Amino acid sequence: MPNRPSLHAAALTVTAVLLSSLMAGCSDGSKGEDLTAQKLTWKDCPAPSESEGGGNAPSPLPGGAEWKCATLKAPLDWAKPKGATIGLALIRATTSGDQSKRIGSLIFNFGGPGGSGVTTLPAFGQDYATLRTRYDLVSFDPRGVGRSAGVKCENDQQLDEYFQQDATPDDAAERQKLLENTKAFNDACEKNSGKILPRVRTTDAARDMDLMRQVLGDHKLHYFGISYGTELGGVYAHLFPKNVGRAVFDAVVDPTQNPEQSSLGQAQGFQLALDNFAADCTSKTDPCPIGDTPQDVKDRIAKLLKGLDSKPIPGVFPRELTQTAATNGIAQALYSKDFWEYLTEGLQQAYEGDGKVLMLLSDSMNGRSENGQYSNITAANVSINCADEKPRYTANFVESKLPQFRAASPLFGDYLAWGMISCTDWPVAGAADHPDVSAPGAAPIVVVGNTGDPATPYEGAKKMVDALGKGVGVELTYKGQGHGAYDSKNKCVQGAVNGYLLEGTVPSAGTVCS
Repeated sequence: MPNRPSLHAAALTVTAVLLSSLMAGCSDGSKGEDLTAQKLTWKDCPAPSESEGGGNAPSPLPGGAEWKCATLKAPLDWAKPKGATIGLALIRATTSGDQSKRIGSLIFNFGGPGGSGVTTLPAFGQDYATLRTRYDLVSFDPRGVGRSAGVKCENDQQLDEYFQQDATPDDAAERQKLLENTKAFNDACEKNSGKILPRVRTTDAARDMDLMRQVLGDHKLHYFGISYGTELGGVYAHLFPKNVGRAVFDAVVDPTQNPEQSSLGQAQGFQLALDNFAADCTSKTDPCPIGDTPQDVKDRIAKLLKGLDSKPIPGVFPRELTQTAATNGIAQALYSKDFWEYLTEGLQQAYEGDGKVLMLLSDSMNGRSENGQYSNITAANVSINCADEKPRYTANFVESKLPQFRAASPLFGDYLAWGMISCTDWPVAGAADHPDVSAPGAAPIVVVGNTGDPATPYEGAKKMVDALGKGVGVELTYKGQGHGAYDSKNKCVQGAVNGYLLEGTVPSAGTVCS
């Protein structure tokens, strides 16, 4: 699930990957070298690794510009900056404009946590073509993600089983099975990646970004953070307020919430998105194929999910579409209004006994490719969240909160409530109840909230502005649907963001785009 996903190599291959990643991920030490003075070697980018999601090497940008990749050496433990190091994977497309007007590097983090920036930036590179006229576009796999000492937990076969489990138990036996499966996953993370688990906190990633800034030759950090990337950006601003350049936060995490409050907020956010989807489908001239009224659409979905709990239907052979996979797939489709047509199609097919489309949507959420290989997005997501978040919730606590979560969302409430046990048996203590993003003295940060955002509800933008401190956060509202605002291609939003990043023009606080 968003922010906290609840996740065909043979055993010898998996073992080899684990061994090679452990050997390549960390070195014995920097031998006292000044890591800020290191020189990056930019080369043609390889095809994404399995942990990054697989696929082909990034295609050239329009005009023929090539993406280039490099590895940044960073301390494994920032408390021992001259000790053992890890390699952080970077990707860059240099500016397309006049070098005399180049501002510097614009570093992107696309969220998760656990998403690979090395694969995501080129996939959406053309969307940032205007920004590339004055910036080198740069992104990276944060520590614990993809090629950057990526966390390893369960193998592909185990993950297939893990994602087929019943994540919303109805009785004591199902509850016990869920707890056992969660502990088995967490134990696998400790067994396979114990060395990196204490070192993947957001504060560590923020320090990595400041090292990145220095090695790239930038006096200030110019930054575009999306979703969890807004939390990372806020933590960076707290740690290094004087180093903040021009920064934009889009799809904003509420930094004042603990994990319980965040999960409850997401239940409300995804329910709102589902309400909007149902209303949209039934408002068109053509009949809505999945219901006559908004309530009818939601009632039919609820009936489908209830039936799948006891009787799954064929999904992507040989796997079946379970209640959990269907819930996950529906959530994935609510991330963007562009996906609503696929959700409609998937529901139509599921009502006829075919769960393929909903399962493909669920696979996309979980980082599963068509060949059955998983990226490490779930392993990284859980590892970073559990290293950051101090609370450890019990099954009894979750059960006591179920009425509140169900009131927030009849469809997603149970699923998000039970997701709170992800860190219960985690081997590393969490850092804090919530991140500290106070950044007095930092340059203005444009904070963009979307009123229809399911994963990072709109209210979080104002909370981020307040937490950053007076004179830092500048709120911009987009009245739209989906997760994030800039990628909606709304001209008002893009004009305000581009105006700040390219020209330094701070939008008026409280600007509303629709």
